[in-house]
Order: sequence, then C-alpha cells, then structure tokens
Amino acid sequence: MSALEELKQDRRGLMVVLSSPSGAGKTTLTRRLLVDNPDMAMSVSATTRAPRPGEQDGVDYFFVSKDKFASWEAEGEFLEHAKVFDNYYATPRTPVENALSQGRDVIFDIDWQGAQQLTQAAADDLVKIFILPPNMRELEQRLRTRAQDSDEVIAKRMSKSENEISHWAEYDYVIVNEDVDTALAELKTIVASERMRRRRQMWLGGFVKSLISGG
Repeated sequence: MSALEELKQDRRGLMVVLSSPSGAGKTTLTRRLLVDNPDMAMSVSATTRAPRPGEQDGVDYFFVSKDKFASWEAEGEFLEHAKVFDNYYATPRTPVENALSQGRDVIFDIDWQGAQQLTQAAADDLVKIFILPPNMRELEQRLRTRAQDSDEVIAKRMSKSENEISHWAEYDYVIVNEDVDTALAELKTIVASERMRRRRQMWLGGFVKSLISGG
C-alpha cells in the first residue's frame, strides 16, 4: 500500500439506508453489497417480533421482549425506532457510532420512519436510498415466492406498500429494481460516490497543507 493509499484510510464511515416496500428486493441487494464489500457492517436492529425460520439472534436481529425494548429506549440506546405491523424495531446506537469512527460503512435495512429519525440524528453521515419494484404485480409475486407469510399478511403488506412508496421523494436516491444485477450496479455507484464526498475524507486537510508547503 502506498503512502497515499494509507492516508485515504482515514475517513469517516458512511451510514447507508436502504428502504422499500416488502418484496422490492432490498434484502437481496443488501446481502450482495455486503459480499462485495467485506469492510462494510450491517446494522443489526432490535425487534420485538418473533424470529422467522433460519433467523439468528444477534445476527439478523436482536430479538427482545417489549419490556426490554422499552427499557433500552428509555435509556437512550436507540438512534431510531418505529412500530411496524404491531411490532417494534430500532437501531442500537453504540455499534454504529463505533463503526463510523473506525471508518467503516454501516448499512441500514429500515423503513421511512426510521430514515426520518436517522436524518434528524446524523444527517451528515447519512445517504438514503429507496428501492422500488417495477410494478405492483411483481411486488406481490415476490412476496408469495419467498413463502414466509400467510395470505393475510401478504394482503396487509400490499395494502401498506402504497403508503411506503409515497415517501420516495424523502430519499437521496431511488433505484427501480427490475433486474437485480443492474440495481446492484447502481447501488455500488451511489456508495462509491458518497464515499468520495469531501467532508468524509478526513485525510484531505493534512494532505493539502503538506502539498502546498512542498511536502
């Protein structure tokens, strides 16, 4: 690694928010982005909902009781929190702040309510991306294909999707996920560009000072 490459390691981490209606492909895009960027961290949310098949506590979510959730909220342990489908979700503060200070990017799989709260809490560290389906018929088909929810829950999610989609204009970027490879390429472009913002390059001040002084 050259001296310049070492300098570039000194940067502030980025908070990457991905939001979408259920079934738009947000989870798939998140997982693939993490595979291609092993230095990125996934923000693990706390939730009061029951685990789905295959989900692990502390990996997919921190599964907690409503009483425990309320206790953490009262202690100021959350960057954001929201109620979705009769359950509560939140982002623990400490792991995120530690990652950012170490120059690691953190991905957030949260809804528009959480994105609004994160904007209030940490706007300078944040980039918000909304994922749209190509059409509502495809959205419903994806929900049925994953075979995780009952017909009643799918109907509930479809009913809520219109309200979720209505918040698209609150985001910095919007990706229409018709083809997952194309959507992933667009997502990577956004992340790469946001990493290059001047305010996130902590090393630039010293470098420019040295450059001007003839260093």
